[in-house]
Amino acid sequence: MRRYHTGHDFLRAHSITELAHMARRRLPHFACEYLEGGAEEELTLTRNRQAFADISLLPRTLVPWQTPDTRRTLFGRELPLPMAIAPTGYNGMLHRDADIHLAKAATERGLPFTLSTVSTNALEQIVAAVPDVNLWFQLYSMSDAQMQEDLLKRAEAVGCRTLLLTSDAVLLGNREWDKRNFARPRQLSLRNKLDVLRHPRWIKQALWPRGMPSMANLDRYLPADQRNAADAAHFIGEKMEKQLSWDFLARLRDRWPHRLLLKGVMHPQDAEQAVQLGLDGIVVTNHGGRQLDGVPATLDCLPAIAAVAKGKLSILLDSGIRRGTDILKACALGADAVLLGRATLYGVAVGGQAGAGHALDLLANELRLALTLLGQPDLNQVRASPTPKVGAHATFTVS
Repeated sequence: MRRYHTGHDFLRAHSITELAHMARRRLPHFACEYLEGGAEEELTLTRNRQAFADISLLPRTLVPWQTPDTRRTLFGRELPLPMAIAPTGYNGMLHRDADIHLAKAATERGLPFTLSTVSTNALEQIVAAVPDVNLWFQLYSMSDAQMQEDLLKRAEAVGCRTLLLTSDAVLLGNREWDKRNFARPRQLSLRNKLDVLRHPRWIKQALWPRGMPSMANLDRYLPADQRNAADAAHFIGEKMEKQLSWDFLARLRDRWPHRLLLKGVMHPQDAEQAVQLGLDGIVVTNHGGRQLDGVPATLDCLPAIAAVAKGKLSILLDSGIRRGTDILKACALGADAVLLGRATLYGVAVGGQAGAGHALDLLANELRLALTLLGQPDLNQVRASPTPKVGAHATFTVS
């Protein structure tokens, strides 16, 4: 049985898996479940990881060593690595000002950072703390047109020029394991309250001295006495546009003159419609296995989507990425870049900005080493070839 380092020095972690083990010790159970859990039987959550394991790497030998080239051009801007921080909600539960820490870690490495609508640091706070951030903003569609317009104006005012519309979460998935932590909606069970007291380091890093954070982007839309996590969660659920459609997206395309991406694509026909609508990109995602259980892994869907959309818009992928080799495989199958969610959240949970940076560096170093050992030092030249099916899933060999 493998033993992972689970002490307090996150710099001794040699992998995202090891950071995850450290985060599980640092966080109370309810916070850890929120971070790691999936929907229902967690079939999709599990498949997201297995899909990467099903892809083989076929190295060439006697290739003279050279520094691997991991650069990618995305939306006219060269990135040193094909990575960006994904939008994730309520990160302040893991570490105070976690969104700011993530933005700083990404910016230090020349990578984009995506802020969620339901973040615990507001758009304005991010830019004030990290003036040179390459800021992307994730939008939940709102039935309140005035509120949505205000969010868009705020994003533009702070210099955001890349907007991601999330389409797969107009209703939350059935996250049973998360629900079990609560005696009633938004009220922790006695067992979990006692568990919180067993985590004084977390209390100090996340709660002290202001208590549980609010969803700062939403504060101005809530009454003063309802600016807390529980009321904000209820508020966003009530305000979510349940009739989200392609017509809605077309109107948003007309309204937003900058880069617009659709986050929630798994079917090639949806990718084709995104191309026809003139979008700048799509995110192939199953919401980290947290929405509809039993859908394929994002990597399973990627080849068919790339076949109809590659070169016509930018293709990003998330869900299940834990290794540099995962990033290599995603790029080989057609992704222009990946979005990192849980991988960097483990880092921020155990080390704030430095922890998130360590997670990014682990993935970057693994990617560079993998390219060298593959005998293909240029990421843009890596390709995937189909191999015979294994069970229900098509597999590929990357070389």
